[in-house]
Amino acid sequence: MALLHAKTAAGRQEIEDRGRRLPAALRSILLMVDGHRDDTELRGLFDGLRAPPDALEQLAAQGLIEVIGGSVEAAPTRGISTGREQDPALYQQLYDAMSEAVRRHLGLKGYFMQLKIERCTDALALERLCPELLAAVGKARSPALAQRWWQETQSAVVNAGKEVVQA
Repeated sequence: MALLHAKTAAGRQEIEDRGRRLPAALRSILLMVDGHRDDTELRGLFDGLRAPPDALEQLAAQGLIEVIGGSVEAAPTRGISTGREQDPALYQQLYDAMSEAVRRHLGLKGYFMQLKIERCTDALALERLCPELLAAVGKARSPALAQRWWQETQSAVVNAGKEVVQA
């Protein structure tokens, strides 16, 4: 899987002013992140720079880089929450499914993802977070597993929505 990373505004600011006092290896990786090198290429530089194996995750957790592209499919354009954005039952289903995916597939590495899930206040916000969760699960486990989880989640949510309408 090849995810493309780019510096955020905070990352560009860090390059300019060194305000966070990053370790030299992390700063070197931050300098190499340009939106053109994928994570595989960047990880190939880790040994030479003596960077920790989770350097990209550390930079992302600090908000210095973000994923701007990659090979994991994004959530479909017509969302599962279309027309049901404020539905509390849909929110709860998505919240439960996403939290379970973080716990099961990401473990402690999913701490910041879980915080993002907690900050979502409606089903639409959770659905917008799905591509990032899919990328994280795809990276931690496999892209196929991430896609299978998303398809199963969509199916469960759509079927539950039909039951609510019929009731």
